[in-house]
Amino acid sequence: MAIDGPAGAGKSTLARRLAARLGYLYIDTGAMYRAVALWALREGIGFEDGVRLEQLALHAEIELGENRITLNGEDVSVAIRAPEIADAASRVSALPAVRRAMVRQQQRIGEAASVVMEGRDIGTVVFPQAEVKIYLDAEPRVRAERRLRDLEARGEFPALDAVERDIRLRDERDRTRADSPLMQAPDAIYFDSTGLSAQDVEEELLRIVRERTSNGKEVQR
Repeated sequence: MAIDGPAGAGKSTLARRLAARLGYLYIDTGAMYRAVALWALREGIGFEDGVRLEQLALHAEIELGENRITLNGEDVSVAIRAPEIADAASRVSALPAVRRAMVRQQQRIGEAASVVMEGRDIGTVVFPQAEVKIYLDAEPRVRAERRLRDLEARGEFPALDAVERDIRLRDERDRTRADSPLMQAPDAIYFDSTGLSAQDVEEELLRIVRERTSNGKEVQR
């Protein structure tokens, strides 16, 4: 199952919940780019240095588990959620060579197990053959409010306007990048989660899965 959409749309929350309901592996592709961005920042590699960033992406040993991600054997689950990593990941993911390296890793994971995978280009590039594709969206202000709640839960208190501005900038960067831009796959179902609870969205998406498969247990990558 492929779930795409812009920042703050609720992809991670819904993908994780659906994977649990279906008994599938949840893959947060954004976390993979965050891990590469974290490594780049630690190494002092500039975002314009495509050659070195590609090498990091090619050699990054990233493992995804339940609520846990490791980079080269280190648990970086908390470190990759720092505010500066979000912007860094958006910049790193705009590099074609980095995206190609990550896509290969994502495809290997998806070929080995039944997955619910979320990101920006899952239904268009990573798994265009996915049986169920969802494009999850919400109004920018609503997405900013959701992101702000996540930040506040971690003890960070930026202004809502600043969070919305960052989200709009990420949207623009994701949609206009040359390689694998954020876009809805032609055969994806568009779903606007504005005004809906996570539980409401979960139930509706599960209904869509079951409509597209025999019993909700036959979803392919």
